[in-house]
Parts: sequence; C-alpha cells; structure tokens
Amino acid sequence: MAQVKREAPHVGQKIQKRKITKKAKLAIDGSFTEVLLHDVRKLLAEHSIKQNNSEFSSQGQVLQSVYNPPERFQEIEVKISELSSTGDGLALSEHSDHVYVVPFSVPGDVVKAKVVNYFAEDKYTLADFVNVIKPSSQRDDSRIKCPYFANCSGCQFQMLSYEDQLAHKRMIIERAYKNFSNLAPEVVPSVTNTVGSPMQYGYRTKLTPHFDGPPGRQGRGARKDGTERKGFAEVPPIGFMMKGMRRTIDIEDCPIGTDAVRQGMRKERERVAKEIQSYKRGATILLRESTTRKSTNPTPIPPENGAIQVTKNSAVDSNIHDIDETSNAELSAGNMLSPAPDQAAPTLGLSGYSEEKTCITDSNAIATEYIDSYVFHNAAGSFFQNNNSILPQFTAYIRDHILPPSSPITKPVKYLIDAYCGSGLFTITLSSLFSASTGIDISPASIASAHQNAQANNIKNAKFSAADASALFADMTYPAHETVVVIDPPRKGCDENFLRQLLHFGPQRVVYVSCNVHTQARDVGVLVEGSGGCRYGLESLQGFDFFPQTGHVESVAILNRLDGNEEAVE
Repeated sequence: MAQVKREAPHVGQKIQKRKITKKAKLAIDGSFTEVLLHDVRKLLAEHSIKQNNSEFSSQGQVLQSVYNPPERFQEIEVKISELSSTGDGLALSEHSDHVYVVPFSVPGDVVKAKVVNYFAEDKYTLADFVNVIKPSSQRDDSRIKCPYFANCSGCQFQMLSYEDQLAHKRMIIERAYKNFSNLAPEVVPSVTNTVGSPMQYGYRTKLTPHFDGPPGRQGRGARKDGTERKGFAEVPPIGFMMKGMRRTIDIEDCPIGTDAVRQGMRKERERVAKEIQSYKRGATILLRESTTRKSTNPTPIPPENGAIQVTKNSAVDSNIHDIDETSNAELSAGNMLSPAPDQAAPTLGLSGYSEEKTCITDSNAIATEYIDSYVFHNAAGSFFQNNNSILPQFTAYIRDHILPPSSPITKPVKYLIDAYCGSGLFTITLSSLFSASTGIDISPASIASAHQNAQANNIKNAKFSAADASALFADMTYPAHETVVVIDPPRKGCDENFLRQLLHFGPQRVVYVSCNVHTQARDVGVLVEGSGGCRYGLESLQGFDFFPQTGHVESVAILNRLDGNEEAVE
C-alpha cells in the first residue's frame, strides 16, 4: 500500500487560523467552525459518561483530570474515532476530554499528526496530517489518484471506497437536521441513500487555479512613494491552497477535472509561464468546459475563437452513465499527469450527434451545457452546476417529486416560481409540468441569460424578472395553493426577510435545493415552525453527490403546506 504523507511546511510558514465563535449558543451560519464544534461536542459528550473526565486517588477521592496540551508543531500519535461533517477525522485525547481534528484520516486510522492550533475553551486542537502509522480497514491508499492528495485542500476522501463516501454524506445530512433545524426527530423524515455521481473522477467542468503575487509585494497603498511594484523573478506555484495554510501549492493536473478542463489547465500554465513578466500581482485562472453538439454530418466544425479544443473523444447521448474512458483509464493505470492529446476527431453518438468539449478561459465568453435535450448558455465566469454527469438524475428527481400526490381535497399545482433562478435551470427543465412558470433573481445579468436560455429551448410558458430582494413575491398573481416554489440559494442560505416573504405568500409546495445542508436545515426549521397561519411538513430529504472525493453534499428537501390538523410527518 502506498504511504500517504503530508508535505512539510516551509520554515516560518504562516499557519492559517480559523475564526472561532466563542459564544455558548451558536449562531447558525453553517460555517466550518460551527459545524465542527457540534461534532466535537457530541464526541466529548458520548465519552464523558464512560470517562466522566475524572480519576480516583488512592483514598477514593475524585480527581479532575487536567488536559496538558502538546506544544505547537509537536508531532503526536492519535487514533481516529470518527469523521466529522467537515470531512476531518476526530481523535480523542488520552482522558477523552479533548479532541484532535486531523484531515485526510478515517475512523480506525492511527496517524501521526502535527499540532497547529489549540482552542482550550472549545476543547479541540487543529492538527496537520503527517502520515499513517496503522491504516484503518476503511482506508485503501491504492484508490488515491492524485499525487497532491493530503496536501491540496480540494479533496478529502480519495482513500475511501465510494460506498463509504456516499454513506458518510447521508450521515452529514442527518447530523445537519439534528444539530441545526431545531425540529423534533419525529417531524424529520428518514434521509434516503445519497445518489452517487456517474463519474467519480473527471467530472468537474470548472476549476479556478491561481497564483500569488511576487515575493515582497506590498499591499494596497504601500507604493505611495511612486516606486514601481516588484515583478516575478521566476514562475510562482500555480494551483490551489494547501490544506490549512495560506500557501499555494503548484499543481500540474487535477484528476477530478474533465479532460477539457485538464487540457486547459496545462495550456494555461504554459501561457502564464511565458507571460509571467507581464504580471505585477497574483491572478486567478478560469477553466470552464463548454460543449458543442454535432449532428451526424461528418464535416468537422472548428472550435470557437479563443477556445482550447477538447481532449475528449467520446460521443454522448442522454445516457447519464457515459464515462470518459480515456481519463479514467489513465487514472486507473496511475498516469495522473498525462493529459489527453490536443486534437481528437469526434465520434458519432447513438442519438445522431456527438459532443465536442472545449475549455474557455475568458470569464465573459459564453459556455454551453447540455442536460438531456436542454441547452444552457452562460457567461463562463458565472455560476452553473459543476458536475454535468449527475445533472440528468438530479433534475429528473426534482421533476418526479415537485408535484404533490393527487388528492381530492387539494387543487392541482399548476404554477412554478423559481426563486434564485440564476440562468433558468429549474424554470426551464420543469416548465413542461406547469401552465406557467416565473423565474426571479436579484441579478439582471442572470435574468438576461435565463431569457436567452428559454428562447434557446423554445420555452413559451416561462417568464423571468429581476426582482428587488425586499419584495420578491410582490407581483405574483399565481394562487398560492396552486403554486410550488423552488429555492436554490447560495451557501449562506436564505435570509430572514426572504423566509418571511415566502411564509406570507404561502405556496402549496416548496422544493429547497442547497449546497450547504446546514443552512438548509436551519431554514427548513423556520418553514416547518411556520408563521402567520402558514406552516410546512417536511416530506423528504435526498442527498446528491455533486463532488465525489470531497466532503460536500447537495441536498434536496421537499416540503408541503399543512392545513388544519394535518401532521408534519404521516
């Protein structure tokens, strides 16, 4: 078994400190620290009954154990008890009165870790992973496909089986609703098994590597004397942040990126190396995949100007299980850093077309995505889901569950409101189920893209509006009991004003999609509690693995409005 080892930091390297909330009652913001603290406290509470944080003297007196923390940067040996919802391993101290937080570890591992930051009040220590002393039965380092794993902050779970990853993500959702929803267990339905991604590597359609400014570069306002800002003496590391440190590590290739993105990364690294003297500060590089579908006409179509031509050579129809064989074959053979060739002739698909992938590096250029037969055009720098392989399953699930079960006492739902609609993903893919649909967003640029996408998909029953955040539902004329609202907010979740407006409008059904299940649980708790005579029952919770090898999980919550004496969960 290959030995995973953490790269040692440079002498004098600054360690990234995490902001710690020192309040007895946590404010629910779904942050790393808040989520971690819940898991730390739970682990300590479970063991306090057995250990009770005490020892007996020879006279039978109870003596309170005193935790003596190791010094900073001291290396220690610990055994991992469980995985936190942040993706880090948690290990108990000798007297079970303190927790060590160790990344890149799994339950049962005995690891060497280096102490970084000690938080006495919260009874935990952040530590760096050094190496595995004795592996857990869950760990198999031969699964690791990236030479930067255990250094790069991007992935946490490459040593775990995919089944274990999916099981852990289901547990993340369960813990989130236990810790953050403020709901009684009986009103929270069982979380179903996490839907896996058809591709566990080669799936990310967008990456943003970066490089830092030249050494000795001073901050804003430091050049008041008029002296010229220093340039680069050599090509800096181009890649991603090292786990837990303010340090960029040089990364030549990222195996979770699609072939087109990986090819674009190689070319952009070469370009930056040639042009580095023109940079006076650091920069972020955009790598965004774009898809062109070709008909059965074999006449080649040149790539768009400025695009890096696809490396992928497989035809795709609506089959969501189509896997990039070239990329995954390379990964299986251990050739992590071998990009695919620059040019590849497209192969015709079973549905009468093939797909050609390109990588766009201009944030203002238009990227194209297909979900089954739907097409979406967006500015390359704007938000769109970054795992296209799972999107057909994801949108199909919402389509199958968005309408309530037929009932003789309720009117059929005929209208859709897509809040936080962005470029129209849900408005467009769900439009066939409704008489009329409206997408609302506070971003005029997103609304412009949504209009264009509706036209591109020949959607006639949808409209879009750039609404003010304080009055999102003010102009809605749809009957509330015949309307479903889809919400897909950013990681911070919905603010109180939005939830107040939603409860005042009172749609029959709510579909809450979230990339941060902790803030989703908080918001769902507000909707289930209700206000002004409107409250909801939580019908189902379903996780989707948009980001294999990482600790992130997408969650879909389905809620139905309760009237009269209906129970929250039948």
